[in-house]
Amino acid sequence: MPVAPDQVAGLVWAAWLVSWMAAAAWSSPAERRPPVRSETLYRLVTVAGAVLLFGLQARWLGSDVTLWQTGRDVAWALVLVTLCGFLFTWWARITLGRLWSSGVTRKADHHIITAGPYGIVRHPIYSGLLLSVLATAALRGTAAGCVGAALMILGLWIKARVEERFLRRELGEDQYDAYAQQVPMLVPFLR
Repeated sequence: MPVAPDQVAGLVWAAWLVSWMAAAAWSSPAERRPPVRSETLYRLVTVAGAVLLFGLQARWLGSDVTLWQTGRDVAWALVLVTLCGFLFTWWARITLGRLWSSGVTRKADHHIITAGPYGIVRHPIYSGLLLSVLATAALRGTAAGCVGAALMILGLWIKARVEERFLRRELGEDQYDAYAQQVPMLVPFLR
């Protein structure tokens, strides 16, 4: 029996998640964090979105409502787009090096990174995730998947805004604002 594109997409997500968590050991300890309450909203919204996107909710929520079905070639193209999103996140993470953190933090010797994907968008990890989320929602073609993708996009946007406010205070408003004027937040070429 041939492997289905949605199964491969699930494996790509699982491989990314496991590798992402394993790589957390490469991170320097945080020196400072914003108040926990500032991170609560984006975490809740993102997790709720993931539950819907990946169909982990109860059947009575209408998770089986199909809005469209993709053809085999389009489905495989969406798996490739999902993978490209994750490759973009890894490029950003490698570029950040030990400054990476799963939460919003300031590390020792923290500074604005402008190399690699950080010259394209200010939050390339979130941008890569957004691409993977959108491709996965398009592949699933369900109402729950679309709502889940929208919630995950909202959660990542909220996190980017929290991070920007924090980094402006921590790294200097003038320096961060100069970077923000040159490089878009999440979508290349969109200011």
